[in-house]
Amino acid sequence: MSRPRLVVHGHFYQPSRIDPVTGAVPPEPSAYPARDWNTRIAADCYRPNAEVGNLGRISWDLGPTLSGWLADGDPEAYRGFAIGDQGRHGMAQPFHHAIVPLATSRDRRTEVRWGLRDFEVRFGRRPGGMWLPETAVDLETLRILVDEGITHTILAPWQLAGQLDTRRPYRVALDGGRSIVVVLYDGGLSTAVSFDARATEDADRFAAEQVLPRLAASDEASPFAVIATDGELYGHHRAFRELFLARLVGDVDLGFDVATLAEIVASDGPTAAEAQLVERTSWSCHHGIERWSGPCGCVADGSWKTRLRVAFDTFADALDRVTDRLASELPGHPDPWAARDAYVDVVLGAEAGHAFAARWLGDTPPAEARDRFLAIMDAQRWRLAMYASCGWFWDVPDRVETTYAIRAATHAATTIDWLAGTSLLHDLTTELDIWRAAW
Repeated sequence: MSRPRLVVHGHFYQPSRIDPVTGAVPPEPSAYPARDWNTRIAADCYRPNAEVGNLGRISWDLGPTLSGWLADGDPEAYRGFAIGDQGRHGMAQPFHHAIVPLATSRDRRTEVRWGLRDFEVRFGRRPGGMWLPETAVDLETLRILVDEGITHTILAPWQLAGQLDTRRPYRVALDGGRSIVVVLYDGGLSTAVSFDARATEDADRFAAEQVLPRLAASDEASPFAVIATDGELYGHHRAFRELFLARLVGDVDLGFDVATLAEIVASDGPTAAEAQLVERTSWSCHHGIERWSGPCGCVADGSWKTRLRVAFDTFADALDRVTDRLASELPGHPDPWAARDAYVDVVLGAEAGHAFAARWLGDTPPAEARDRFLAIMDAQRWRLAMYASCGWFWDVPDRVETTYAIRAATHAATTIDWLAGTSLLHDLTTELDIWRAAW
């Protein structure tokens, strides 16, 4: 029997706190003594994990909106991820952390393409894997991933049908003879790391008492176990746990080899057994994906989520119709949806706005047409941002995450109304007033 292997995967993500008007993160007094929560969590978690070298030993995904902030807000932590990915440790993530199965097909594709492009620009390569926000999944989403060149993802044990051994990978069949490799994280180990503070006090004890018995119980020739948690656990949610992680995946032999997810997929993926996906499921809602769309047992009263999503969906549909009309009036009649997929380069600063506009409107578009086109694209950017999962996760909508989602929506509406003379903001705020009254 070959040596067993351990993969630790960190899902690094924070809700975007950027004000769409100023482009900056406003001060957050609740983050004291830091200026804002991004700054505080970077100091607690991202920078310490970079400093001890964890990002070059574990697998991870880094939310694009977070990586954009880190590039300027904490360059040392940002460099840690870049250095860590030299060993192909990173996975991509859809750009705005939306619950992908709740999105339209067109929005799903844009979110995936933006996430892949963000990874490519920042780390210099196309990723093979993509982490789905909240691991929320359905077959259509997996088809889109494969269309875009993704070969593997991570899911929770209950997201594939049957009593499956998480110490081996599986292959989910799609249409046209295509498939994607799914690696299931170990529920017991991941839960212990996430929620049992004592479990992560001593890495040697954790390895001896929990990891090795789990690996030894397998009949596989070279079994593996995947621990998947929020990356912020290591230092922010639990102080100094970056040191626990450094010991667990460091140079000391604890009885197993430390591997990356990409290595597991490369070695074990070709012989993966086929399994069936359980549609519209996630890792943090045992009712499927209802937590982000309406009432479910995860919260006392989630009825407010249904009405808010109806308001946003109605607004998005109206904004998209206006987008089609405005684009048809521009020089060259650009396809606004193909342009939206490409606009991520402007968001990332990889392409100047005037160059992007010239590429879609012609070499020398009139200044007014160029500005209108870029404003349309910016409205679409914030219309996508309003669906970030964080705005829907909590028990009640009185948190800043829901406020930022509404702010993104109203900014998109204001922009389009200014361009087209429409009344989308009025219609949206009317719906939101009804929602507030009902809540």
